[in-house]
Amino acid sequence: MVGPKKKGLVFRYLFAIVLLLIMIYPYIYMVLNSFADWSQVDKKFFPTEYSLKSWEWLLGGGESVIPRPWINAFFNSFIVSAGSTLLMMASAIMVSYALAKIQFKGRDTINNVILFQMFFPAIILLIPTFLIIQKVGMYDSYWGMILPKAMSLWAVFMYTNFFKAIPDTFIEAAKLDGASEMQIMFKIVLPMSKSITTVIFLFLFMERWTELLWDMLVAKSDNMLTLNVLLSQMFGPYGGYPGPMYAASVLLTLPIIIIFLFFAKKFQEGMQFTLK
Repeated sequence: MVGPKKKGLVFRYLFAIVLLLIMIYPYIYMVLNSFADWSQVDKKFFPTEYSLKSWEWLLGGGESVIPRPWINAFFNSFIVSAGSTLLMMASAIMVSYALAKIQFKGRDTINNVILFQMFFPAIILLIPTFLIIQKVGMYDSYWGMILPKAMSLWAVFMYTNFFKAIPDTFIEAAKLDGASEMQIMFKIVLPMSKSITTVIFLFLFMERWTELLWDMLVAKSDNMLTLNVLLSQMFGPYGGYPGPMYAASVLLTLPIIIIFLFFAKKFQEGMQFTLK
């Protein structure tokens, strides 16, 4: 006879499985419809007839007679996303370490300014930033897409809170041994921050990978198009091809899912800290 505790445990597991299926079904639906025959796209919860027509249409350039630079666009997206993410993390680590572990005049004021600016949407600086990029000659270049995204106030906020939780005794002991601030930051503080670094990296990379508006403004030539811009040009504002649109969505999300699965364990550890 099953006891009440085991019944409760079984119920919780079943409830968790149902919630998991509800959460992942939209992605399963998207993947299935990307391979479904066009006559069954959005017609059934689980299509019964499949083909590669949507993917052939997408990778073949859609209605355009000119082949689309898919490989180059994927490469551009990776370069821009990786470059921006690394710069955002590097700048956030240095700023956060100074705010959390170095005593200087005006530190609290800078903290308050960062918190204040986080309430303003980044889009209000879109036009001034674009004009500056044009004037300095970075229009239609990698640097034009990377440098304006080289600072993340959210990353500064997250790292600052984490660094404050690290006991000062580690830093004081390192200073007694003659270590500089840079050595302390890279050899002591950062190795202790692997979990939160994984969380920040994943969120920043995902945010930059899905960026569309800025890349659409800065990238002009076909050689500089990112994957998002290329897809927006193919479908236009009204879509009209649901099967290929599902295929494009799968193509966009696949790198993020692969990276997340690779760093899943560290991501869970980092999220446990952020929820404390």
